[in-house]
Amino acid sequence: MKIREKPDSLTQLQLNNFFNFNKPEERKAEEDTEEEEFTDGSYDAEDPVEKVFGFFFGKREEEPMGMKRFGRERFPEQYPATTTEWAEPVASDDTQMAKIRPLLKNTNLEDRGLKLTYDANRDGWNANAFHNKVDRLGGGVVVCTTTSGLVCGGYNPKGWVGYGEARGSIAAFLYSFDNPPPGMIATKLRKVGGPALAQQDLPELGPSFGADSLVIPFAKENPKLARSKLGSYYERYEDGTNSLFGKSKASVQLKDLKVYHGVYGPDEYIPFTDAEPFALY
Repeated sequence: MKIREKPDSLTQLQLNNFFNFNKPEERKAEEDTEEEEFTDGSYDAEDPVEKVFGFFFGKREEEPMGMKRFGRERFPEQYPATTTEWAEPVASDDTQMAKIRPLLKNTNLEDRGLKLTYDANRDGWNANAFHNKVDRLGGGVVVCTTTSGLVCGGYNPKGWVGYGEARGSIAAFLYSFDNPPPGMIATKLRKVGGPALAQQDLPELGPSFGADSLVIPFAKENPKLARSKLGSYYERYEDGTNSLFGKSKASVQLKDLKVYHGVYGPDEYIPFTDAEPFALY
């Protein structure tokens, strides 16, 4: 019969327990009495760093010192946009809202009612009309329809205020309903290169995702022109196409341009309604 060696010190015993050197049956009684540890999708109990932290500071709590944890469910827009999951319908959606609703999975607008705030054919194809309708309303969805019938656009989580800022967000994305991958509702192109310059919020321009990814400048001589060059600020298509409008289509003419925002109650807080001079997230 092999005699188990006695640990030389308390430290050795602790290390044995920490690295699970003891046999499972010898630890079962102890484990049965331990408190259940809080876990979520961002936590891996077998991660070495988590183990070291837990060894010195104890088990993970759901609300340490009464404070809720930072995570994807509470702060979805601190993470890149999902390209494979889709939001569920919302009862108040009209036909156009229902079309773009699936794109809003893991955004602040996922299950919030939407409202049409800007319609270029109704309000005017110019920057003043655009900003008068969209500024200080929080994150918004841009929906473009080209003269060829392509429906595309982008989601701006930080919205517009018209102060000339470069507003950053890692959760921003572009989209197109033209020939999506098999099983997908649309193609979504995520922000690349970090969150910075997700939206150029310039008072003399319309929607401007990055410096060139999707820009509607509302030029006086050609107000319905839209330009796109992917790669620097937003992903290219999987096949390398570097324009949101398709191969060899650096610019197009629009026949419709709309923006949708979330519906908020009179006393409800609307996020991102002011300048963010130092915010790149």
